Amino acid sequence: MRQTLVAGNWKMNGSREGNRHLLDAIKAGMDDGVSAEVVVCPPAIYIPQTARRLDGSGISWGGQDLSQHESGAYTGEISAAMLLDYQCKYVIIGHSERRSLHAETDAQVAEKFLAAQKAGLTPILCVGELLEEREAGETEAVVARQLDAVIAAAGIQAVAGGVIAYEPVWAIGTGKTASPQQAQDVHAFIRQRLAAQDANVAEKVQILYGGSVKPDNAAELFAMTDIDGGLIGGASLDAESFLAICRAV
Repeated sequence: MRQTLVAGNWKMNGSREGNRHLLDAIKAGMDDGVSAEVVVCPPAIYIPQTARRLDGSGISWGGQDLSQHESGAYTGEISAAMLLDYQCKYVIIGHSERRSLHAETDAQVAEKFLAAQKAGLTPILCVGELLEEREAGETEAVVARQLDAVIAAAGIQAVAGGVIAYEPVWAIGTGKTASPQQAQDVHAFIRQRLAAQDANVAEKVQILYGGSVKPDNAAELFAMTDIDGGLIGGASLDAESFLAICRAV
């Protein structure tokens, strides 16, 4: 299985000039030992710029979020059709900050997953637990609940057409780091939960890790059996760091 690396956590960062340098540097470094599929998911306003600069590069791009609605009176929202207008291939669904800051429910995330797939986008479904949930021993219960909501709405076969990203919320921007074995344990749990319904889906689906991946821990993380790539955060804002992670695959 070809691994995937998503520069997916630009969050509300970037500028037109800064993006130009970053995208050009990533594009220029792609021939230097990078075998993974690389995806860039900038803020929505910079998707047109990203599409222009990456066109023909072999790098894919996508959105950080989308509306579950096709169109209508939803001021400020971005539809799947709008993303497709700029040749987006992927879209991130259910990021921890969308769940916490915008109170997105598991049901809403499932609707967005369905909307993305219906339009022909590949959804990257984020799941993961808070620090208090991990400390309470609830990691598997939380991840199972988030995953099961999508399976219930879309069906197990639909999961094979998406990507799953495990992001332990407690290890994002906090200075805390999940060990490679901690990450592997949750990835294995996700795959086993899928396998209980369809072994073929469990084998095919990509499960990315999204908890403070850096050049110095990337190789060890990606060597784990059930980690198929990464949803890269702060390191994706620096071309050298991101390319070093890409080469670690």
